[in-house]
Amino acid sequence: MKPVHSINRMHSAETRTAWLCLIPSVIGLVCLTYIPLIAVIGLSFFNWKGITAPQFVGIANYIRLFTVDPYFIDSIKVTVYYAALSVIGSLIFSLIVAMLLNRKVPARGFFRAIFYLPYVLPAMAVYLGWSWLYDNTHGLLNYVFNQMGAGKILFLADEKLAVPSLSLIAVWLSGNLIVIFLAGLQNVPRVYHEAAEIDGANGFQRFWNVTLPCMTPIIFYNLLMALITNMQVVTPALALTSGGPGNATCFMSYLMYRYAFISNKLGYACAISTIFFLLIGIFTLLLFATSRSWIFYEGDDAK
Repeated sequence: MKPVHSINRMHSAETRTAWLCLIPSVIGLVCLTYIPLIAVIGLSFFNWKGITAPQFVGIANYIRLFTVDPYFIDSIKVTVYYAALSVIGSLIFSLIVAMLLNRKVPARGFFRAIFYLPYVLPAMAVYLGWSWLYDNTHGLLNYVFNQMGAGKILFLADEKLAVPSLSLIAVWLSGNLIVIFLAGLQNVPRVYHEAAEIDGANGFQRFWNVTLPCMTPIIFYNLLMALITNMQVVTPALALTSGGPGNATCFMSYLMYRYAFISNKLGYACAISTIFFLLIGIFTLLLFATSRSWIFYEGDDAK
């Protein structure tokens, strides 16, 4: 048996090694995350155009956002609306597809790759392809609808259809959620299903009372990641709509882009970014606060 002081020395050496290995990650986190975050919050109290010297204006940028700016409040509503549609649609779609792909079907590996492929394609290429599908004159979808006698649909030119049309693309791009759901489905204990079958439960009852509760930690993770990702949406507005029609797709990220890189109002854009950060933080905290009431972990007592 090794002496106590020898064990303590080994433990100290392992601790020092662990801290040394963590130093690059800590430096990267501080330099790439915390310092820029503090800088953005600080610049939000200044009037700065990037070239001239910053001028301290206090909370004037925030007052202007909520009292004068004609786009800001609408951008919050549009962003939340888009995120809600995209997150709910992506979760339902990806869970259904994952359950189908989890069954023993022919060419299962091929179909898994097909559903995951959109997620790894270049974003601009994806949106340019969808712009052809949505085109008012020569788009494939309008051609199909015309052949069916449904008439022309202005997917991206109608204020009521623009956000749902962009959300449909987000649902189609949810291949990463499908992969995570697949991993979770394969880890659902088979013994629970067997016990439910012995008790006479049908397929839907087994899904509702066995599969779904066991999948709640995976659903929570996918819900959180999808919420954060879709709240920060900007590529569809840049590639397809330029914030239109009107301000129907002027998301908060796109509004920040316009003020920062088109109007050169960097301090004002930092104020929007700070509020955006707080908004995402509030939604995240609410999600964590309510998670205890519906997340089931193996070994938990039934409520």
